[in-house]
Amino acid sequence: MPTIRLNKKRVLELSGAKLSDEKLKEKIAYLGTDLESVDSKEIVVEIFPNRPDMLSEEGFSRALSSFLENKTGLKKYSVKKSNCVVNIKKEVKQVRPFTACAVIKGLKINKEKLNDIIEIQEKLHITYGRNRKKCAIGIYPMEAIKFPIEYTAKKPEDINFIPLGRTKPMNGKQILKEHEKGKEYAHLLIGQKKYPVFIDANNEILSVPPIINSEKTGKITGKTTDVFVECSGFEFNVLEKAINMIATALSDMGGKIYSVTLNFEDKKSKITPNLEPEKIIFDKKYVEKNIGKEFTDKEITSSLQKMGYNVKITKNKIEAHIPAYRSDILHPIDVVEDIMIGYGYNKLEGNNTRVYSTGKESYTEKIKRKIREILAGAGLLETNSLSLMSEENQKRILELKSVVKIANASTTEYNSLRNKIILSLLQTLKNNKQYEYPQEFFEIGTVFTESIKETKVTESNSLAVVSCGDAINFTKARQYLDLVMSSINQDYEVEKAENPVFLKGRSGKIIWKNKTIGYIGELNPKALNVFSIEMPASGFEIDVDHIITQLKKESEE
Repeated sequence: MPTIRLNKKRVLELSGAKLSDEKLKEKIAYLGTDLESVDSKEIVVEIFPNRPDMLSEEGFSRALSSFLENKTGLKKYSVKKSNCVVNIKKEVKQVRPFTACAVIKGLKINKEKLNDIIEIQEKLHITYGRNRKKCAIGIYPMEAIKFPIEYTAKKPEDINFIPLGRTKPMNGKQILKEHEKGKEYAHLLIGQKKYPVFIDANNEILSVPPIINSEKTGKITGKTTDVFVECSGFEFNVLEKAINMIATALSDMGGKIYSVTLNFEDKKSKITPNLEPEKIIFDKKYVEKNIGKEFTDKEITSSLQKMGYNVKITKNKIEAHIPAYRSDILHPIDVVEDIMIGYGYNKLEGNNTRVYSTGKESYTEKIKRKIREILAGAGLLETNSLSLMSEENQKRILELKSVVKIANASTTEYNSLRNKIILSLLQTLKNNKQYEYPQEFFEIGTVFTESIKETKVTESNSLAVVSCGDAINFTKARQYLDLVMSSINQDYEVEKAENPVFLKGRSGKIIWKNKTIGYIGELNPKALNVFSIEMPASGFEIDVDHIITQLKKESEE
């Protein structure tokens, strides 16, 4: 969690708080932050990751003021229209496809405010922006740029400008190799044929996001009064929240917010920032069920107003108006949490449970534990890998027409859910090529297939084992399969069959209780080549859910 140091005098002024240090400590702790210290000059707090809007003095003071009931309810921010336009070209689609922007005018930037602006930007980069991967923020002095601005992508050798902190021009490749920020964030652009750039109407480069701004057009100073702010990344809703956080914080510094029109070359135009509150409607009984206490309408309204909401309650239906800068409110349960914070955890009384029971290990976990223990005892390493994989790799290896895809995936390397765990184990082998062989891994985890269900996805648990090394063959995979099945006292058969994951003529299907539960064999060289594995490998994958369901059913008969 990020720790922020706040100017105590400024926080008290902005929030209207008139409290002793002890009372201030108490209130800040109840607000849902981890207070470290309060002294005559500073307030030091840890902000939980779900509240990036509180990472600035302005954002923190706004939340505190509302919580102390000095200025409750939804704070209104005015967004004035402007003629500022950003044209987004199709070239950025493969590298960093979206941006959200704003213009803030009338700022009186002294040294302290300049530091605050830089602090907001960096804290949001690290937390909400996931070290600039999810969201990168650029702030530019309006006096140095000219609209309209173009957001496009160019070959790195065609990008040439003076980056911040330097005196000589550098191209894109030089920035990544030589500039300190370029080296720090090079991994975000390495492998891309083109780099994203913002260019103004004077053909001046503003920045290469998410790396560095221009020394000429991207450096704000104490003389700057009007700024252009952009956020770039892969999901527009993420960027929209980020621009809302920055715009409202700068507005609380004394600036006036102006909109920017975003003209996408292949999509409908958008206007940002959009500070209209979102609405979530849910039943009052939902609150009482989850908190375990009955609330009056007045208590719910007061609690949410203390958290910065506007509220309407009609016939036991709660309509919560959510501040546009809150990125953590995704579901009614998030609003319920804010009701508890606003009401006060210290006021809630505990209730004894009406049902008493003794916990025990479930049958499912018992079988899984047996399998894990036997394979670990045989010297295999257990993995717990990501369920995300490359759609292209899955289709190539499994010879499938389609797999379960992720909407708005940030990279093609992880844009689908895995259909087979053995592919994850091959990825693990690829990531460990520098270590000595043989290497042997297993994993029990979830696989995903397309379905006609409402969710369009069926989830199930599989066990996969893979061995890789000079002397690895079909026999090794069969030995481990024998070990697994004997650990649960089950017989099985292997019949010759083909499967695209395994080598033709060196593979078979695994039959248990007259049903095919998986496949075994030596890995197909095509599959090994996809993951750049140069050693032979063998393995198997079986449907654990089916086995456990059948065994449990038999045990209950």
